[in-house]
Amino acid sequence: MSHGKIREDKTCLNCGHQVEERFCPHCGQENTERRQPFYFLFTHFIEDFTHYDGQFWGTVKNLLFKPGKLTNTYLEGKRQTFVPPVKLYIFVSFITFFLFALFPPFNINYGDKGKDEHNGASANPPKKQVVQNIIKGIEAEKTNSKDSAKITKLNKAQVYIQDSLKADSFEEGLISTMDTNNKIADDSGVLGYKTQEEYDRGTANKKNIFSFINDPFAHKFFKLKEEGVKKGDILRNLVQTSFHNLPKALFIYLPVFAFFLWIFHKKKKWWYFDHGIFTLHYFSFLLVSILILGILLKLTNVLADYAFFNPIIVFAMIIILVYALIYFFIAHRRVYKSHGMVSIIIGGIIFFLNLIAFTFLVTGLAVVSFLMLH
Repeated sequence: MSHGKIREDKTCLNCGHQVEERFCPHCGQENTERRQPFYFLFTHFIEDFTHYDGQFWGTVKNLLFKPGKLTNTYLEGKRQTFVPPVKLYIFVSFITFFLFALFPPFNINYGDKGKDEHNGASANPPKKQVVQNIIKGIEAEKTNSKDSAKITKLNKAQVYIQDSLKADSFEEGLISTMDTNNKIADDSGVLGYKTQEEYDRGTANKKNIFSFINDPFAHKFFKLKEEGVKKGDILRNLVQTSFHNLPKALFIYLPVFAFFLWIFHKKKKWWYFDHGIFTLHYFSFLLVSILILGILLKLTNVLADYAFFNPIIVFAMIIILVYALIYFFIAHRRVYKSHGMVSIIIGGIIFFLNLIAFTFLVTGLAVVSFLMLH
């Protein structure tokens, strides 16, 4: 672990006490020179966040491959062995969303691509057109050929290409949905009402518990419709806004997750603080898993021309998803020392309740993101 140059003067710059070695015994400040080389800023940043002397990498290794160990170690009072849970979560969250902002794992700009192809701005024709031209060539070749073996091969090739074209139907549907040339249709509406006036008249005497959501949603929808906002712009902005708000939503959800743990465990033995530590470690693991999945998803795009790698990457992603699912149950049993089926039942109930609560959170996030569109 690199440090700045030590001062010859043994008087602490922070509190004025005598410093016998490297750190002040009174305030803990390192007795280094006030001015350091410029690169010291970057090395100090890395050291401060990752404890590059091995603490960080030991933390990550145990977080990924030893479910529950970080929580047990911390609750035993061994606070210097690994990176503290709050610091770990903040760092992992920062790295995950920062990298996703720089390198999005998926492309949401299909509308622009479709527009360029429609206007002839792209030098390459749409994939569907290319495939259809190939099929026409195969049919012409079959008509002119009298070799039955060759015709059989051509038939197999045609079936394969047609299946490939069908596989792209989802992407084409997404492109159509996100096409920036498509405005909100005139007959589009909310709850059967096509204009703001119709909605206000029709719902004036029909207020219910969902009105506090329906009313602002409808007002925003009709406002965007009047302004001629395009569907693709709405969807792209909605995804981007939701993505920017997701770290805040996850941070808000942490105490909710800990609350469900608190409900199902003995209050005298387990404090809410203990559940909070477990939650921070579990969510840190989830964020690391999401980061790894995002990287693998990005690799499928980069290595799209190498058919050999894609099945391997997809298999790795499936393994990670399955592991992320069972990770909670393993960590829960090791931390709370539950036995056998009891641990699985309690863990399953907690997992199911959190799934429902998180679904409501994501739905609320989508609604808020839509209302924030401009």
